[in-house]
Amino acid sequence: MTIKETLLYLGKAVLFGLIMAAMFLLVTHYFDNKNLGSSLLQNRGNNTVELSFAKAVRRAAPAVVNIYSLSIDQSRPLNSGSLQGLGSGVIMSKEGYILTNYHVIKKADEIVVALQDGRKFTSEVVGFDPETDLSVLKIEGDNLPTVPVNLDSPPQVGDVVLAIGNPYNLGQTITQGIISATGRNGLSSGYLDFLQTDAAINAGNSGGALIDTNGSLIGINTAAFQVGGEGGGHGINFAIPIKLAHSIMGKLIKNGRVIRGALGISGEPINPVVAQILNLPDLRGVLVTGVDPNGPAARAQLQPRDVIIKYDGEDVPGVEMLMDRIAETTPGKKIMMTVIRQGKQQVLPVIIDEKVVVDN
Repeated sequence: MTIKETLLYLGKAVLFGLIMAAMFLLVTHYFDNKNLGSSLLQNRGNNTVELSFAKAVRRAAPAVVNIYSLSIDQSRPLNSGSLQGLGSGVIMSKEGYILTNYHVIKKADEIVVALQDGRKFTSEVVGFDPETDLSVLKIEGDNLPTVPVNLDSPPQVGDVVLAIGNPYNLGQTITQGIISATGRNGLSSGYLDFLQTDAAINAGNSGGALIDTNGSLIGINTAAFQVGGEGGGHGINFAIPIKLAHSIMGKLIKNGRVIRGALGISGEPINPVVAQILNLPDLRGVLVTGVDPNGPAARAQLQPRDVIIKYDGEDVPGVEMLMDRIAETTPGKKIMMTVIRQGKQQVLPVIIDEKVVVDN
């Protein structure tokens, strides 16, 4: 090997080492800025480093409150109320708006909110939505803690999460798990996409916070999977995604209720057999299986066995998308639907009604 070749070889090695060192410094700087390394790895004395979520808990936990709902016996109104329910809630803003589950405060005559710093408030109900099992409360107080909210990065299967609440009135408790699945629907309203987690959610956790490892709110804990009368304990628990909960909260604060559109149909996805029988070009659309005789669809002469392929100019890939668009449509609005009937396309105008909320 000549001197020139030797110098070229050494130069490449030195350049490679410098590139790797620069990359290491950039990655380290990135994680320092994101506070990821410092939030999970913490010094525990004797120069040992352990995995910890303490920083995330410190960011979120003060805003998670205990909720006590009292029921007053109308035949003995002068007596003190009895404990009607027990749950948790999350302070979302400095104005004192609190997100919780509707079933936590349902039928309560008085609702007491207890903060982690010892303060207690009597709250008012701003609004509730039985379909999503969400309610917004409001308290009046100074220097209220609020929870960081993450609306931009949807949770993914495998993400580590922490559930914060007041199970069995033991006091604030933190449980840890992962996101086991997303998009779990049909568990309460039929179209609600839940986050599934194995972080323990017990009685009293309802309405509490599901946070990520940065301490940002990603869901409102709402239910544990039960078999018969066994109760929970199966490691299958559910939370309402914060993007949906935040949207519902805004509507409840604005209107006191959630206004949804209604078309008055039942439908199901298209399968290959149905596509062949009805002479459909593909599996897109929703097969109409039932029509409410007093609803907008009946007035627009929509019929069972029609296949809805477009709603207000937008292609309809499946049932969930169609039901979402109908719910989001302002009642009274006229929209155009494209349907396939007996192999031929038709365009039907329909005026959307307001959906009647049934409180079970």
